[in-house]
Amino acid sequence: MSLLKINDLKCHYLTDIDTVKAVDGISFEIEEGEILGIVGESGSGKTTVALGIMGLLPENTAISGEILYRGELISSLPEAGMDKLRWKDIAIVFQNGLEVMNPVMKVGIQVTEPMIRHLDLSPEKARSKCADLFRTVGLDPKWMDSYPHQLSGGMRQRVLLAMALSCNPKLLILDEVTSALDAFTRKEIRDLLVDLQKKNGYTMLMISHDITFVSSVASRIVVMYSGRVVETGPVRDILVSPRHPYTRGLVHSTPDIFVYKDLWGIPGDIPAGDGFKGCPFSPRCTQKIDVCSKAPPVLAPVGGGREIACHRGGIADLLEAKNLNFRYRLPDGEYLQAVDNVSLEVREGEVLALVGQTGSGKSTLAHILANVIRPECGEVLFMDGNVSGGNYGNRFNGIQIVFQDPFSSTSSRFTVLDAVKEPLDINKIGSNGDRLQMVKNALELVRLPNTDNFLSKYCGELSGGQRQRVALARAMVMEPKLLIADEITSALDVSTSANVLRLLKGLQNRRGFAMIYISHDLSLTLKIADRIAVMNSGKIVEVGNSHDVMLSPSDEYTKRLVGSRIGLCCHTH
Repeated sequence: MSLLKINDLKCHYLTDIDTVKAVDGISFEIEEGEILGIVGESGSGKTTVALGIMGLLPENTAISGEILYRGELISSLPEAGMDKLRWKDIAIVFQNGLEVMNPVMKVGIQVTEPMIRHLDLSPEKARSKCADLFRTVGLDPKWMDSYPHQLSGGMRQRVLLAMALSCNPKLLILDEVTSALDAFTRKEIRDLLVDLQKKNGYTMLMISHDITFVSSVASRIVVMYSGRVVETGPVRDILVSPRHPYTRGLVHSTPDIFVYKDLWGIPGDIPAGDGFKGCPFSPRCTQKIDVCSKAPPVLAPVGGGREIACHRGGIADLLEAKNLNFRYRLPDGEYLQAVDNVSLEVREGEVLALVGQTGSGKSTLAHILANVIRPECGEVLFMDGNVSGGNYGNRFNGIQIVFQDPFSSTSSRFTVLDAVKEPLDINKIGSNGDRLQMVKNALELVRLPNTDNFLSKYCGELSGGQRQRVALARAMVMEPKLLIADEITSALDVSTSANVLRLLKGLQNRRGFAMIYISHDLSLTLKIADRIAVMNSGKIVEVGNSHDVMLSPSDEYTKRLVGSRIGLCCHTH
C-alpha cells in the first residue's frame, strides 16, 4: 500500500475576476521510504499540491479529488482531524524562514511548541529533544536562544527542518527548501536530507523548480505544468532522455545538467485563468497539431515506468532515414561507398549533430536527407511522407539546407533581395508585395538590415558572415520544419563563426524547428547539440546524448576523434 496517494486532485482558486486552475486533475502516489520530486516552472501548481496535502489552502479554493494517507481519505477531514495528522504524520518545510517563523519568538521555543502540543512532552523534555534535533540538522544547540533574524538563511532552513522532524513524521514535504541558498549551503542541506533518509527511512515529497537539486536526492520525478502532470519517471531516464517537449525545455534550461552546453529557456509563459481548453503547453510547443488546441491530453504509460501526457505520445519523430546507401563512381571506374547502410531519426525540435572527419560521408548523407541527391537504396520519411516524392524543399514547413561555403551557395550577381526571394519566386508563393515583406522578415530574423539600400546590394559586396546570414535568411524565408546546416561556419573566422552559430541556435530555440548540424568541430557540437551521431567511412558508428558521446565515448573511432582535439584548455575532461 502506498503511504500517500492522490487521485484526480483539483484545486481552483476562485477570484472576483476568474478561476485559476492551480492544480487541475493530478494523480500520483508515494511508496513508504521513497523520495519523490515534483518539478516545474513557477506557477505550475507545485506548492498548491503541498498545501492541499497539508489542508492549508485558503478559503477561496474549490477542492475536489482524493488524498489518501495510509489508505485513509484525508482530503475531506475536518480541521480538527487534519490537526492531529500535521507534525505527527505529515510535516512540511517551507522555503522562506523569515516569512514562516515568528520573528519575536526564539527559534528553540518554536521548535519545542509542536512537541509540547502533539507529543504531550514537558517543556524540559521538549527542550532536551530540541537540542538533539539541532545537532541532527547540523546546528549548535546554543542557537536555540536566538531569534530568526539573527540566523543566516541556511541556519533558518535547518531550524525549519528540525521543527518538521520534531514529532518524527512519516512523510516530510519539502517546498523549495534550497531556492534562496548559496551553492555550498545547498549542498549541505542536500547531504543532510540524504543522510536523514538513510538513517531514519523518511518518506519525502520534494518540491522545487531546481531539477538538479531534486535529481540528486529523489528516485522518481513528477513534472508539472499549468496544474497538470505532463511526465513522470525515474530520475536518470527523465534527465538523459526527456520524452515531453516541456521536460526537454526544463532540462535545457538547467545549467548543472549539461555543463558544457549553452542555456536556452522555453519561449513564452504559462497560461493564466480559465480560458484555455486544449493542452496548456501547446502555445509554447514545437510539435503541436490541431487536436492540441481542442482537448487536454491524458497521462498515459509509455513503458519503463514512464508516463507522458501528450497527444503525440511525447517528442515525435520528424524525419526517419532507413538503410540508406550511396556510392560515387571514381575516374578509374572504382566505386567509393560514401553512405553505407545508414539509419537515423530526427525528433521534433531537437538539434542532431552529425560529426566525423572530412570524407566520412556527412555532406552526402545531408544531401540525401534534403532530397538533393537520391540514394541507391533505402528511404527517407519526413512527417510520415517520403522525401523523394513530397517536394518538401519547395514548400513552407518543409526541409531546407544551408551549405558550408557562403560564396558559392549564393550568386555574387544576385542582389540580397533576389537571393532571399528566389525560393518564393520559384515556388510561386505569395504576391510580389507579400514576397518583399517575407524577405524583410527573414532578414530581420538573421539580424541583417532590411532597408532598400541593403536589399539592393549585390551578394559579392558582402562579407563572409553577412553572406552566410543571407544564405540562412534564404532558408528561413520558407519557414522550415527541419533545417540542415552543413559546415556553415567552416569558412568563417572564429568571431563571425560564433555570432552565426549563436544566431542559428537562437532562431532554432525561438522558432522550434529541428536541425541537423553537420560539423567536424567537436567543441561546437557539444555546445548546441541534443544528440550526436558519429560517422566514419560512410557508417554511423555511435549515436546518443551529446554529453555521453563526447565525454564518455564507447566506439574506438569516437574516442580517437575526441582525443584529437588540440590546444590549451582551462580544464581537462
